[in-house]
This record gives sequence, C-alpha cells and structure tokens, in this order.
Amino acid sequence: MINFELPKNINNRSVYIDKVRPFMNSNLIKVFTGQRRVGKSYLLYQIIQEVLKYNETATILYINKEDLAFSEIKTAQDLNNYVQIHKSKTEKTYLFIDEIQDIENFESALRSLILDLQLDIYCTGSNANLLSGDIAGYLSGRYIEIQVFSLSYIEFLEFQELESNSKNLGLYLKYGGLPYLKHLKLEDEIVFEYLKNIYSTIVYRDIINRFSVRNVAFLEQLILFLASNTGSIFSAKKISDFLKSQRVNIAPNQVQIYNRYLVNAFIIQVVSRYDIIGKRLFEFGEKYYFENLGIRNALWGYRLEDQGKILENAVYNHLAYCGYKISIGIIGNKEIDFIVEKNGEKKYIQVAQSIHEEQTIKREFGNLLAIKDNYPKIVITMDAFSGNTVEGIEIVALETFLLTAF
Repeated sequence: MINFELPKNINNRSVYIDKVRPFMNSNLIKVFTGQRRVGKSYLLYQIIQEVLKYNETATILYINKEDLAFSEIKTAQDLNNYVQIHKSKTEKTYLFIDEIQDIENFESALRSLILDLQLDIYCTGSNANLLSGDIAGYLSGRYIEIQVFSLSYIEFLEFQELESNSKNLGLYLKYGGLPYLKHLKLEDEIVFEYLKNIYSTIVYRDIINRFSVRNVAFLEQLILFLASNTGSIFSAKKISDFLKSQRVNIAPNQVQIYNRYLVNAFIIQVVSRYDIIGKRLFEFGEKYYFENLGIRNALWGYRLEDQGKILENAVYNHLAYCGYKISIGIIGNKEIDFIVEKNGEKKYIQVAQSIHEEQTIKREFGNLLAIKDNYPKIVITMDAFSGNTVEGIEIVALETFLLTAF
C-alpha cells in the first residue's frame, strides 16, 4: 500500500542506494542531507521502488513537507499523530519524510518513532546541522546520515544521455549537476535563469527565513565575493577588511556567522588548512568552494579568467562525492591544493589548468616533491596527457579524473 503515485522514469543514483541498502529494514533512521534540488526526494522514490521490489504489498507512508497536502503537520506531535493513525497495525511500515527540518522539534518525534520496531524510517533535510549537537545526542547510535551531492560528471552524462568529450565536460563545468537540468535545453539564458531561481529559494527559505537574517544585502554581497574568490584562502577578518575597502562595513564575527549560514544551507563548503609537518589544523584561513558550480556561475558569470578556480572547485566536488575527508596542505611556505583521506589512506593532489609552462611545472610538482612520505601524489590538469610520471607523481586529465570513482 502506498499513499501517492511514484514518478515515472526515475534515474537511478546507485552510489546512494548502495550506501543505504545495508541499513534497510533496520531500526536505524536513515537521513539524507544536502542542498535543495540535488535529488534527495528522488532518492526516497528509489528506496520505495527497492522496498516494493521485494514486497509489492508493503505499507509505504510518505510525507512531503513541500506539499500542501501535509501542511497540517507542523510540530513533532502532529507528525507522531499522523504516523500513528496511518501506519499498518499488523506489519512493518516504511516511513518516508521529505524536508523534515520544516517540522518543529522533529527530533522529539523521531526519538519516539524509533522505539517502534515496526517502523523503518527514512528522511531528508536541507540543513547541514540537521542532526548536530543535542539532536545527535538524542538519537545517538540510532541513525546514519548520508550527504547527497549534485550529480557527478558520470551521473550528468547518464541523465543527459551524453557521451564524455571536451564539449560535454564544458557543459558540466558551466551548468553544474542539478538533476532537473535534464528537462531543460542546455543554453545559458534558460539554465542560468533556472539556477538563479533555485539559489533564491535556498537563500530565502534556508537562510533568511530560518535564521531571521536582517542584512540581506550583505549576505548577497558575501556570496558574490566568495563566488569571485572561489578556492582562495581567506579568514573572516580578511573578508571583512576587503568588504570595508568596498565601503561595506561588517565585523569579522558577523562574517563568520553568515558563512556558517551558507555552509548550513549547503551553498558553500569550507575547507581548513593542515600543517603537514606539524600535523595540526590551522585555526584561521580556509578555502571556500561551491556545492554546485552552475549556481556559482549563474551568480558570478562563467568567465575565461576563472577557469582555474572552476577546475579546482570541480576537483573538490568530485573528491567530496567520492567520500574523502579533505583539507588544504601547508608545508613551509608551499601549498598543496588537497590532502584527501579515506579508509586510513592519504593522497596529495595539485590542480593546474595547464602544465605546459616550466614555472607551473616547478611549482606544482615541486610542492608535492617537498612531501617526504610515500602516499600517492597526483597533478590534475585540463591538459590531455598519457606519458610518464614526474618522479613518481602521476598526471591525470580532469576528464579522466571525473570519470573514475578515484
């Protein structure tokens, strides 16, 4: 039994289904978090299909907080009452809640519902701190969280029914990977208008309304500043000082607060610097990357002089999609674009738009050669290259990198 009609022709995102499958039919809450419109709702639909594949008569209870049909579910008590009324009295009920953060004190309802062994619970949220702090304490050991990203390059090609080549890679770097793009003609005027509207929805619903932001003009200027300086190292004080030079007077602590709002809504990701020799994180100075390059380009423009920044952001996004813990490496006065870790293994990565110039080769490879351990070292570039390594440092073309699980 299902209380709504599933959409037709759902594109499968197997990487997420594979992650959640081991926890299906368990007494754990499965939580998908991520920016609005990255496809969290459709992941719920895929899980519903997975459930029905093995049990065609399974009881499916679906609540979508963006649907007016569920507007009366406003509080934890409302949610609990609804589930108690509509769940099966004799068999397991599969409960799906879309955009659960729109329900006041939802964590209280989840804490109660998880006690019912006949409920298998899945939910989505567009809030990076959805299950942080006290809420995580309430549900300690009783949930798993899976972050959902915009489409990877491979997924973009599958959704658009395209083959990989330089032209289609360019489309991906320009327009990003929001799933709905498959329904639009890939032209600047159409795509960027759509992306600007998505951006406005995120900013007003997930930042301005949620946090009662008053200085909306500054928030928007901050986002544009981060778009123009993607991949640059900044502290809140440096951002504040720069904005003051542009006659925008804002204190560093306010910059920090607004940055947190942007991270919370998944518009930007913040990456800390790591001292490779001292083996510690720096307290100040981070890099900022956009979760979706299309939104970044819609706001700031897709400019030739920004190709290096866009390349670096694309590499960061793919590393995050592949599940790596990411930091910026510092060794003396040299910078390593990314140190990535997964399953106890490290990799060091430099990103260079081109490696044709001798100065660039010395900088990118020299920085990596200054690291004296034996973990893999890689340079990712827009150049197509299939030759030897440079003293063991592998050179990988961006297209090849994005086509691998890395």
